[in-house]
Amino acid sequence: MRRFNRVLLKLSGEALSGDKGFGFDDQVIEDICVAIKQIHMLGVEIAIVVGGGNFWRGRSGAFIDRVSSDNIGMLGTVMNGLRIQGTLEEMGLETRLMTAITMQEVAEPYIRRRAIRHLEKGRIVIFSAGTGLPYFSTDTTASLRALEIGADVILLGKTGTDGIYDKDPNVYDDAVKFDKLTYREILTQEIKIMDTTASSLAMDNNMPLIAFGIDDPKNLVKIFTEDAPIGTIVKEKF
Repeated sequence: MRRFNRVLLKLSGEALSGDKGFGFDDQVIEDICVAIKQIHMLGVEIAIVVGGGNFWRGRSGAFIDRVSSDNIGMLGTVMNGLRIQGTLEEMGLETRLMTAITMQEVAEPYIRRRAIRHLEKGRIVIFSAGTGLPYFSTDTTASLRALEIGADVILLGKTGTDGIYDKDPNVYDDAVKFDKLTYREILTQEIKIMDTTASSLAMDNNMPLIAFGIDDPKNLVKIFTEDAPIGTIVKEKF
């Protein structure tokens, strides 16, 4: 039933806002955390990276410099991490929130060996504040942290789609879904699933990825409990 022992789940900030498009949708967050709990009950070690787009996107700061704008976005990911942590702990799960920017009154600073030890003890670890550096997205954070903790796969939860298509399925009726892709195909065809830094990092280090639809959080559970492939799998080569 278990395909992977240790996973990194990447969630966009928008996934937490539901149809609101901004802030938190309590029911959506509850449903996502229920799915996380279900795969945790299977014995899977889970780390989470969450974006901050439901509050702020790094390029949204039209009247401030990019570095300041990215710093605001990093703080948005901390708020999202705290929200997910709170819901998971209400469900009786043990968690640790770790930040790439030191704020010890709120969360632990990110230390790789400590993060791995938390996972080994069955704690769900949430990585927030991105890489702690401007100009790097939370997609890149997901690739980096997955490699650092020795994850078996990145699970990329996408909103508005159930996988990777050759063009936007919400706009084009003839959009074709891919069951599998290589990172090189994503880069050469400029498929907008992750930014190029994140895709290149995963490709260079042979980190597989599954892009799936998080609008129905049950898809997360199906990755571990159903034989039929869910979403689109991406590898360096097949």
